[in-house]
Formats: sequence, C-alpha cells, structure tokens
Amino acid sequence: MYNNKLLIKGYIDKDIPDDIDPVAEINRMRKEKNAVILAHYYQEGMIQDMADFVGDSLYLSQQAAKTKADMIVFCGVHFMAETAKLLSPERKVLLPDLNAGCSLADSCKAEDFATFLEKYPDHKVISYINTTAEIKALSYIICTSSNAVKIVESFDKKEKIIFAPDRNLGNYIKSITGRDMVIWDGACHVHEEFSVERMLELKKRYPDAKIIAHPECVKPVLLLADHIGSTSSLLHYTMKDDAKTYIVATESGIIHQMKKERPEKTFLAAPPKDSSCGCNDCRFMKLNTIEKLYNCMKYEMPEVIVKDDLKEKAVLSIRRMLDLSEKMGL
Repeated sequence: MYNNKLLIKGYIDKDIPDDIDPVAEINRMRKEKNAVILAHYYQEGMIQDMADFVGDSLYLSQQAAKTKADMIVFCGVHFMAETAKLLSPERKVLLPDLNAGCSLADSCKAEDFATFLEKYPDHKVISYINTTAEIKALSYIICTSSNAVKIVESFDKKEKIIFAPDRNLGNYIKSITGRDMVIWDGACHVHEEFSVERMLELKKRYPDAKIIAHPECVKPVLLLADHIGSTSSLLHYTMKDDAKTYIVATESGIIHQMKKERPEKTFLAAPPKDSSCGCNDCRFMKLNTIEKLYNCMKYEMPEVIVKDDLKEKAVLSIRRMLDLSEKMGL
C-alpha cells in the first residue's frame, strides 16, 4: 500500500532537529492543516495533554463521527483509527505508528470467526469495538465497555447472542444480564496479566485502598474489585468517591487523568504477574510518541485505509451502536 521509504518501519523514522519544539510545531500544524488529535486514555501523559479530545473508545468514536476537521490524527491503536475512518470516510485518518495493533483484536481472525458463526446461524452478533473492520462487517452491532451491558439488554430476552472477542468482558456481561450468550475465546494481554497475589500484597500495604477494575480483567480480579467499569467509569468513580487511595486494574495510562482530576489522591497501578516496573502497560498503545506524532502530522503519514468492499458493511454495526447509545443517553 505504501511505497514511500519513510514508512518502511510502519512509522516515520526521522529525528526532530534540535532547534524545533515538537509541541509548538504540532500545535501550529493542527491549525494549518485543520487537524483534530484524538487520544485514548492509555496513551502516554504528554500525548493526552496534547490532544483535542481524550477519552475511551465510545467517546472517541462519537468525536470521530461528528468532527468537521479535514484530518483526524488518532493516538491510539489501529482498530480505533480504522473505526474513525469508517465513520468519517471523507477525512484523512493518520496513526503515528501502524504497528500499534491490539492483542484482543488479533485474537479474533475474520476467517476463523466466519467459520465459527456458521455453527450459530440463529444468533445475533455483538462485537466489542476492539476488533478489525472485517469482524465489524460480520457483526450486527458493536459495543464498548461503556455501553456493552445496556446494548445486550436492549435485545429481546429470547434473543440468542454471540459476543466477541473478549471472554472476560463477555462473561461479566452474561453474569449481570443472565442472557443466552455464546462467547468467543479472546482476551487482552494487559487485562489478563494482573496478579491477584500481588494485588492482595498491595492491599495489605494500603488497607484503605479501593480496588477498581476494568471488566476485561479475569474473574478473580473482578471479585476483588470495589468498582468494575469502563475506563471512563473508573475515572469518574475516583473523581466522586470519597476514598483517598485506589489500586487501578487497567492500563496505567488512565492514572494520568486520575491524578489530574484528583491530585490529592493516591493511585497505584495494579501489579502484573511479571514486570520489573510494577506497572502493566499496553505494548501497542505505548508505541505512539510525541516524536512520531510530530512526524505523522508533518508528512501526513502513516494513513489508515479501509478497503472499499468493507466500508459499507463494517460501518453499519458501528452506526447501530452510536444511534442506540444516543437514544440511551450514553
């Protein structure tokens, strides 16, 4: 797709001259090019602070759908930028590093999923947004962790449902709704790796700390949690709750926003099973850097492209989610 030698690594690998302030230049270019910068909560703090909009997948999808900018620069992972392109096909969508994929999306290949669906012809497919355009095209509706429970509950109780690809989120939703759901066996490498034993050790050191967890976490972690919710739900909980210390069981990037909102509180990253730094970062999210963002905006590459034969089918399931979320006030 790309012939430019600059993209041989999946990103523009060029040093920024010492006399250039990348932050100032990014601000200048966004005005000059009429660009909007979207950043997920899991990005490094400096990128979050640079962005026009920071949020979870639902919020960023909503912003991508209604933006009037000529260019969307998505600081997140590939499926997020791909979703933005589906929602705003007339806009140029850039991703600072094309290597920023997703272990959860990778756990559900389109060919395998299509074969899987043949076994359940009478089921409606609800897929998590952490999927490729190919999976979205095979789905009736998309959901995010912010709206997943309500979207499942919007279906008739007799409806048979396939939920993909996250088994932990699917089982959590099933436990709350009691719905008849067949669940694809996929998972996120970040949320699978939290150590219950190390979290309990941390809880002993901070007995008054509350444990908050994303529903992509494994069940033993969720059983420890004082609050379970999407990334934005975890943030809002810490803003309103009266505890002073929290053990945060999701990607550590959200702690940047938590500290900004409630600087007087203490936020501890839930420890993974094996990490020298004691944190649990998404290796894909953290591929994006200020340097890559600068080069991405300067050269307007890498650009995210969606095949024409996928666009119409894939966007239908996303539009259904956005329309239903609006009706539900989400």
